[in-house]
Amino acid sequence: MAGVGAPDPSEPAWRERAVSRSLNAARSRAEQRVQRFLDAAFELIDEKGSTEFTIQEVVERSKQSLRGFYEYFAGKDELVLALFEESIREAGEDIDNVVDAESDPLQRLRVFTIRLHEWCDPGETPRKRGTHNRRAISEFSMHLAANHSERIRAAIAPLSHLLLELLDAAAAAGAIHVADTRRATALVQQTVMNTWFGNRLVNDPKLRLTAEETWEFCLRGLGN
Repeated sequence: MAGVGAPDPSEPAWRERAVSRSLNAARSRAEQRVQRFLDAAFELIDEKGSTEFTIQEVVERSKQSLRGFYEYFAGKDELVLALFEESIREAGEDIDNVVDAESDPLQRLRVFTIRLHEWCDPGETPRKRGTHNRRAISEFSMHLAANHSERIRAAIAPLSHLLLELLDAAAAAGAIHVADTRRATALVQQTVMNTWFGNRLVNDPKLRLTAEETWEFCLRGLGN
């Protein structure tokens, strides 16, 4: 007896191949349509400097239909969640690269903290994908946290896990001195990711906290 999901031995092999190609082609077209909606939304964010765009603006910019939009997104929040998750994915890849380029445990922790700060507050060093600026991932999370906290936590979980690993390694090397690296992970992550909000409230650019200053503050708190 064939297992669940196993090919039906009575079906010709050509039919299985044809169906598979059809499904793959449909998936590829869907991915392209979704990407056009995402790119259109990111373009609007570049222009407006915020997520204050309408679904109709996204539809018109993407040159697709409103009906097509609702095939993939339940509404604007769902689209902004997708933008957030895409930004987090790209931030994670970028942060992995800068961390992997270092071997010293404390230096690995430092470049993680600084690069995360840059992704959370791109005013200092704008992060880009192609020709589009990336808005602060913290700004996305602030917009969505009230109604979608579980998805926000799930999206940033890989960054949290990496930070915990880096803190564990730095503690094991004697570079930092903390009693609880899990709590230290929460403190560092919250400090870095919320700096952008404080910077928005400071009129004098000279008084806004830089990535390096944020790292030095965290380092002192880690008992270095």
